[in-house]
Amino acid sequence: MILYPLKFQPIYKTKLWGGEKLKTELGKDFTEKNIGESWEISDVENDENKVLQGPLKGFTLKELINKYKGDFLGHSVYNTFGNNFPLLIKFIDAKTPLSIQVHPGNTIAKERHNSFGKNEMWYVMQAEKEAELIIGFEKEINLTQYETHLENNTILNVMHHELVEKGDTFHIPTGMVHAIGSGVLLAEIQQTSDITYRIYDYDRIDQSTGIKRELHTTLAKDVIDFSVHENYKTTYKTTNNTSNTLVHCPYFKTNFLQIEGVLKKDYSTLDSFIIYICVDGSMTIEWKNETFNLKKGETILLPATIQNISLSSRDCQLLEVYL
Repeated sequence: MILYPLKFQPIYKTKLWGGEKLKTELGKDFTEKNIGESWEISDVENDENKVLQGPLKGFTLKELINKYKGDFLGHSVYNTFGNNFPLLIKFIDAKTPLSIQVHPGNTIAKERHNSFGKNEMWYVMQAEKEAELIIGFEKEINLTQYETHLENNTILNVMHHELVEKGDTFHIPTGMVHAIGSGVLLAEIQQTSDITYRIYDYDRIDQSTGIKRELHTTLAKDVIDFSVHENYKTTYKTTNNTSNTLVHCPYFKTNFLQIEGVLKKDYSTLDSFIIYICVDGSMTIEWKNETFNLKKGETILLPATIQNISLSSRDCQLLEVYL
């Protein structure tokens, strides 16, 4: 069976802080309330997306990798990751703020949780007036000072708060303390991991248990990077019909791609799958006399064997992701 561009059925996650923007802004189809996340491409155990269309409908990522191996992932990617898909793609809608949190790197995540670490990036798709992200520290503190701020509920006073708007992009390496503020809708690209250490949560009550949500103070303190950076936001170009470098790190490479007219892409020198995340507008993909449509809020995966495609749109903005 020939591999083809694949869309997957999203997995929706109810969150204490979730809202309605995944439906109203991105056209997602769900009836539940407080949906905070749409997992677009996931190989996390018990949260594996299934193919939405075509002859491979119903296949999970794991089943596709088992069947097609390097033809699906790229041979170099398969040699590194085997039957594990290395990335997790999400849309996140924060009606109210997320907890202040941090993620462990590969070594600690493997030792403690038998998991990958969680390096990630954010691309803001929509933000309300005065909406902010919390990223890293505003001033230098040490571990003792950090613990004092936690005890006094003043940790927010030493965090870096940044007002955001559509198009703002941030790289969140492991160890960087961070949180999404209220009124932000974003796309998240990360390693395949669901390991989060929550360090501050506004004393919120978990509705299912009736008690405060668990904090991971002890686990978190030895993974935090206390470095202060002059700039936290990523700068990038937006040249039309060009793969503009957005975030390139050892765990993924993401480009910003704005299409006007017809753009032919040749991936013959790239030994990796490609993921397109449509963050605005719509487009069509032409491949082997077949046409695939993609609109804002949708994600599609091109297996590694797909090397030449044609993209056409009046005005579409994509995140182009690969290893």
